[in-house]
Amino acid sequence: QLVESGGGLVQTGGSLRLSCAASGRIFNNYVMGWFRQAPGKEREFVATIRCITTTYYADSVKGRFTISRDNVRSTVYLQMNSLKPEETGVYYCAAGSKTLTTTSPSGYDYWGQGTQVTVSS
Repeated sequence: QLVESGGGLVQTGGSLRLSCAASGRIFNNYVMGWFRQAPGKEREFVATIRCITTTYYADSVKGRFTISRDNVRSTVYLQMNSLKPEETGVYYCAAGSKTLTTTSPSGYDYWGQGTQVTVSS
């Protein structure tokens, strides 16, 4: 019910935009978020969005990443700028929380399959 796209290979300092298409039922009823997981590490919170303008970010991405949503297309985006090699990993779209500041993956019921982002040094 969540389908991500937009991952790829980018050089340090480059940009990527991820997309997450959701079913209307999920999109209209829950906070939408992005998480990422580097090899050998736990899944970590990146950003969430509720409505159009209410957003919340991990400190590590503030000022570089922007989460947004298109209510017509039931799609959430993650614009990532100034990417760093340590941000390489699989990026997951998530939904299911009612609270914008839920940063634990256990707070989300719905997950996409993930999209690989690789930042080369």
